[in-house]
Amino acid sequence: MTDLPVQPRFHIGAHAFDAPALTPGLYLVATPIGNLGDITLRALETLAAAHVVYCEDTRITVRLLERYGLRVPLKALHEHNESQLVPAILDDLRSGKAIALVSDAGTPLISDPGFRLVRACAEADLPVTALPGANAVLTALQLSGLATDSFHFAGFLPSGDGERGRVLDGLLAGTSTVIVYESPHRLRAAVTDIAARDAARPLAVARELTKLHEEVVRGSAGEVAAVLSARESIKGECVIVIAGRVADDAVLDDAQIARIIADAAAALPAGKAAQQVAKLTGLPRDEAFARIVKIKGTTP
Repeated sequence: MTDLPVQPRFHIGAHAFDAPALTPGLYLVATPIGNLGDITLRALETLAAAHVVYCEDTRITVRLLERYGLRVPLKALHEHNESQLVPAILDDLRSGKAIALVSDAGTPLISDPGFRLVRACAEADLPVTALPGANAVLTALQLSGLATDSFHFAGFLPSGDGERGRVLDGLLAGTSTVIVYESPHRLRAAVTDIAARDAARPLAVARELTKLHEEVVRGSAGEVAAVLSARESIKGECVIVIAGRVADDAVLDDAQIARIIADAAAALPAGKAAQQVAKLTGLPRDEAFARIVKIKGTTP
């Protein structure tokens, strides 16, 4: 039934460690999102003792295995073949095998493959174990400086401008912090879309998390859009964290109103900025317009 060595092992530096045997079942193993040192000991034990590790891209996962001296068969499971692989994996689980599932980085199933497999295991009453670990959503939220008591993860934004705009309209209407993934090629367009809807909305863009060139850009949507627009190129995996809408019955103090006016004035023409300020603060549009014009240093 098994082709595992008598005692599975993994290595940390020059030291070898024995991995205890696993009970049969599917193991969802979180892997580092950048820094390979973020792997957990339990994850190493599980990967070492698994009969097979399913992953999105064997060329990526093999780097992790080589780092820790793991010798275990790798098989690809991705969005294009998951449905076809599920029956065979269920048969292996029924035969008593321990199978691990990883994504290229982070926690499996979170905007990554694995949902169909886990659902099939649940329907077949086969055991599934989740091993917690690195996750770009929570890491970006921690670094954003925005509210963490209530948040909504919306996965990847749509690639098309029109559909992205419709999705953002819905997301920006909520009062909870919103977290989305975005490709580096579409990041500027996404943040610009947010700024066009609410230039004063606080947000943070986290890029290359846990890697050498990790960066977090914080500010209003208008400010962050301006920073990104000034760059020749943007590289790496990106997460956008957006503050929730201020509740309609919330009372803003003078400093908060002044900040909203300043952000809107910096990002939008006076007329559009005044409309946005009036909507966000309750100030009469004429008053908002006059204050924006004064900031811009022009006359109506």
